[in-house]
Amino acid sequence: MDDIDRRLLALLQEDATRSYATLGKAVGLSAGATHERVRKLRDQGVIRRTAADVDPAALGKGVLAFVLVNSTSWMGDSGARFAALPEIEEAHVIAGSASVLAKVRTSTTEQLQDVLRRLYAIEGVSGTEATIVLDTFFERPVAP
Repeated sequence: MDDIDRRLLALLQEDATRSYATLGKAVGLSAGATHERVRKLRDQGVIRRTAADVDPAALGKGVLAFVLVNSTSWMGDSGARFAALPEIEEAHVIAGSASVLAKVRTSTTEQLQDVLRRLYAIEGVSGTEATIVLDTFFERPVAP
């Protein structure tokens, strides 16, 4: 990956709807060469997907919480069980006193409580600690 690829990635993170011609002009390549570079970045798995950045509050999902999940056993093989809960946006196996860190988004704190209840149904889960987000300063994409 070179500086042109990094610049393309940064531009796509800002606005993935830009045409290859517009992207190419910004990095000094033809539309065809730009298309080929972006295709290679997809094929290599550098670009995993293209998605719209949607405001959760506009969809009625204004409650954001980070949940530490404690367990009595290794949780590294439990990804599918966490993914089965649609309110969980991200789940990470972590080192430390907890086993998993989950990013959960719901409409109400009552729905958050229901998610916590369903987390306990996952084999090995022994406890949770939820931290509710009051305000988000920023969310940053991965820097290329």
